[in-house]
Amino acid sequence: MDHEQTYDRRPRRRGRKLLIGFVVLLLVLAGLVVIADRVAASVAERRIADEVRQQVARQQAQSAPPEVEVGGFPFLTQVVDGRYERITIRMRDVQGAVQGDAISLPSLDVDARNVRASLDTLRTGQGDVVAETVNGTATISYQSLAALLDREGLTLGERNGQLAVTAPLDVLGQQLTVTGVADIVVSDEGQIALRFADLDAEGLPSAPLARTLLNNFARSISVDVPLPELPFQLTVREVLPQPQGLTVTADARDVPINSVG
Repeated sequence: MDHEQTYDRRPRRRGRKLLIGFVVLLLVLAGLVVIADRVAASVAERRIADEVRQQVARQQAQSAPPEVEVGGFPFLTQVVDGRYERITIRMRDVQGAVQGDAISLPSLDVDARNVRASLDTLRTGQGDVVAETVNGTATISYQSLAALLDREGLTLGERNGQLAVTAPLDVLGQQLTVTGVADIVVSDEGQIALRFADLDAEGLPSAPLARTLLNNFARSISVDVPLPELPFQLTVREVLPQPQGLTVTADARDVPINSVG
């Protein structure tokens, strides 16, 4: 009787070992698929980064090596479907010039969502790669903005969520320190303008001429901010002063991102 019970247990143990071995094999295969998927994604990210680097050079600008991330998993399934969940491009320390003026962008991020690109397009380079939405965020350094205003000793910064200015000014023979904030105007076409209208200076003489001189100074530093032609048909929507610089947000829809002009 005991011999029969022992005989009955053996197939169960053997079956359990086979099941464990099968599970382990599946886990190994899944791991290999994940590795292959990430390798393919890394190759795509490097290719996109190379394209971005070449485009920056063609625009006679400089930046730290761009960082690219292709979102969504699995990547290979997205390749087959011809639709990519998200492609993010991050650039740091961008240096360029617009109309002869140096522009410094500590950061420039571009986020493309729902990107459509057929496998044939990726293989041949022919055809459109279209993003349903593209959002861009750039930071313009306050030093660059102050250089545009071209006033010795003038500094810009963020104060209580506003763009604040401090500058020395000679008023009727007195050296005063002018302070105030700017209105940031964004036109429907995405052009940015700084308008300084409410400036003051401690110790300002009460003479009407002194106030006139201060108002003239405010008009002289109220400027349109030259921006480079934005890639991906981006249009500026919002500009906010932040401690690190002026943050510019732009967006676009249905953009052919393999044509960056």
